[in-house]
Amino acid sequence: MSKVRVRFAPSPTGGLHLGGVRTVLFNYLFAKKNGGEFIVRVEDTDQARFVQGAEEYIFDCLTWCGIKVDESVITGGPFAPYRQSERKELYKTYADKLIADGHAYYAFDTPEEIETMREKRKAEGSGSLQYDAGIRLHMNNSLRLVPQETQALLDAGTPYVIRIKVEPSETISFTDMIRGELHFENANVDDKVLMKADGMPTYHLAVVVDDYLMKISHAFRGEEWLPSAPVHILLWKHLFGLDAMPQWAHLPLILKPDGNGKLSKRDGDRLGFPVYAMDWRDPKINEVTKGFKELGFLPEAFLNMLAMLGWNPGTEQEIFTIKELIEAFSIDRVNKAGAKFDFEKAKWFNHQWIQKLPISSYQLQVKKLLAKQEIIITDDIYFEKVLNLVKERCTLLSDFYEQAGYFFKAPITWDVDAVKPKWNDDKNNFFIGFIEVIKKQANFIATDMEISFKALATEKNIKPGELQLPMRIMLVGSKFGPAVFDIAEMIGKDETISRIQKALSVFEN
Repeated sequence: MSKVRVRFAPSPTGGLHLGGVRTVLFNYLFAKKNGGEFIVRVEDTDQARFVQGAEEYIFDCLTWCGIKVDESVITGGPFAPYRQSERKELYKTYADKLIADGHAYYAFDTPEEIETMREKRKAEGSGSLQYDAGIRLHMNNSLRLVPQETQALLDAGTPYVIRIKVEPSETISFTDMIRGELHFENANVDDKVLMKADGMPTYHLAVVVDDYLMKISHAFRGEEWLPSAPVHILLWKHLFGLDAMPQWAHLPLILKPDGNGKLSKRDGDRLGFPVYAMDWRDPKINEVTKGFKELGFLPEAFLNMLAMLGWNPGTEQEIFTIKELIEAFSIDRVNKAGAKFDFEKAKWFNHQWIQKLPISSYQLQVKKLLAKQEIIITDDIYFEKVLNLVKERCTLLSDFYEQAGYFFKAPITWDVDAVKPKWNDDKNNFFIGFIEVIKKQANFIATDMEISFKALATEKNIKPGELQLPMRIMLVGSKFGPAVFDIAEMIGKDETISRIQKALSVFEN
């Protein structure tokens, strides 16, 4: 096998969908498994859809994910430029060759003329409204016009596009690395535009030319591109020969949770979960779409979750480091069928990775999250102990505020309703007495405190279990958290006494 070179070719038109990141991931895993190179090529030929800041956002997402790019507009490389708008003249050369060889033609039709054609075909009951072999000889193009007429229009600067000439009698076949042998009847394929009136290539021409010039060996893309395969294969055949074509794999779709159709941003908005890797602010409408990063996902968990959407390692293992994914990955274990997105499962992966990773790997992120809630961390050793104590209770990094905030700030509200129904003078007196007990303790540690607590409860003839919930609410404000005496030890003697006293004044009222 020749040198493995794969590419991710995003259009800078908005946020990076998790399907796009999975395409990145599968390309990256395949390249690294086979000692190859991973290239990012920016496909910005559709200037009408270009969004300012989207290109930088895409690379920021890859950086967050920890995906190292070998060649790109940022890193450079031997096949620069890696931005299609900077390769404009290249594509015209190949489009002209297709025309000269009889495989493409100039089309001078205005949008109004094309719409008129479609309306006429619709009125006639035609099953196809495409610009194809059945209609092209009735349109304003160089196939119908005599050469002198075509030249006159070109000389006059008449706007035109260049279309591929698809022969309807031909059958196109190729072997997909995931789907096996695929066949397409050209009778169903229209004469796609290859060069637009603004001189920019369409995706169809640009992707073929760039894959050839950049020596791409394997092209992995979403299955939504399968209908375009016949046109791309024809371009390979006419320009470079089919032997030069990369091996293709069309990845399965990521589906809505109910399996009914492709997952979209709208579905995420409707169901309350992100579909973008990171927060994306649309500069046109100044609207922010939430991302996995800002919601509190770890990149390791995000990639692990994506790898399992459509790929099966063939074992029971579910938790993989990126190194393990590279070792285990094979394209023939990617499924043909779409993969349902399950947000609860995604959160499960994140919970697993919060437990698996050392605290130091996300300590700074949690510190920033707490700072937004006006909790400023000054003691990193104490902070690390707190995180270790509560991490089992955290599914998202954002959970650390609720699960750990009370270690740094005393509660200002208490779940009184959980205490009041069974509160009485005996319990009130118990805690007054317990304050005096712990004041005398030389070593304020959880085990000693628990022994003293139970001993005093026995003395007062109260079940310890009836007292632990009130004490938890005194220290935390609510009914959650790790072992209550561990909490007390962490916050210290003075703070424990202070919180019990404040809570008692509330419970008594």
